Amino acid sequence: MSDYHLHLHPHAVGGRAVTPDYSVATIERFVVAAAARGVTEVCLTEHYYRCVESAETLGPFWEAETPEASRLTSEMVRLDRTLSLDRYVEAVLAAKAAGLPVRLGLELDFFPATIERVVEHVAAYPFDFVVGAVHWIGGLTIDMAEAAPLVAARGLRPVWEAYAAIVEELGRGGHVDAVAHLDVLKKFGLRLPREPDDLYAVMVAALAEGGVALEVNSAGLRAPAREVYPSPTLLARANEAGIPITLGSDGHRPREAGLGIDAAVAAARAAGYSHHLRFDARRPRSVALPD
Repeated sequence: MSDYHLHLHPHAVGGRAVTPDYSVATIERFVVAAAARGVTEVCLTEHYYRCVESAETLGPFWEAETPEASRLTSEMVRLDRTLSLDRYVEAVLAAKAAGLPVRLGLELDFFPATIERVVEHVAAYPFDFVVGAVHWIGGLTIDMAEAAPLVAARGLRPVWEAYAAIVEELGRGGHVDAVAHLDVLKKFGLRLPREPDDLYAVMVAALAEGGVALEVNSAGLRAPAREVYPSPTLLARANEAGIPITLGSDGHRPREAGLGIDAAVAAARAAGYSHHLRFDARRPRSVALPD
């Protein structure tokens, strides 16, 4: 069993930025915590936008937003962008060299306007796995409690349509190995009265066309959504389309490594899956799900 969505550092809390820790000892704590939950391989997938090297490639993507949305995102990025991509990569490679069962990954925050130069930038690093994610619609964050009222004010259906359109572009582009937490809009309760099967179809078709896997992410169980990402309906649609899966806890601290992976496995099996993917140098390998 694997956990292919882990962050070496938590996000800023209470207006205080996090001091980075790139020690192999910290990575080992993730491995030990995951092993206690039956996880035999972990992949660190730090956010690209949090790395200082991303400032030039991503640019000030929030500037075209409304003043309130722009303020929220710019402050979020200011506090979170304290990491070094170079030092992060060096730390994970050192952990691999020390014999720890880790893979070097990246969570690539997707912005259509800048994806080509971002992909060119990250291609210079020896990543094993790159998971794409949509955390912003334009410059409006959809993954932050303070922004939830701003998202809801735009209308749930239009927001879901905009989200699905961005995921469609991400999937068809084929720049990433998997897409993370596919229905993350539900995190803070932004659910439509009925599940949007038409939008699910659009997203699933895009992933299938781009040859991109789908992540089964247990972090929704720790959020107000109280549900694995994606929903059972969406996960079943993906299985019907032949889309493979990865497993991830989305943990940001060693104690969260492997947390809820058993629930992710149960959700995958309920949707009809029997295998999940692991990666080495961006090459997938299918592994049976545990009983």
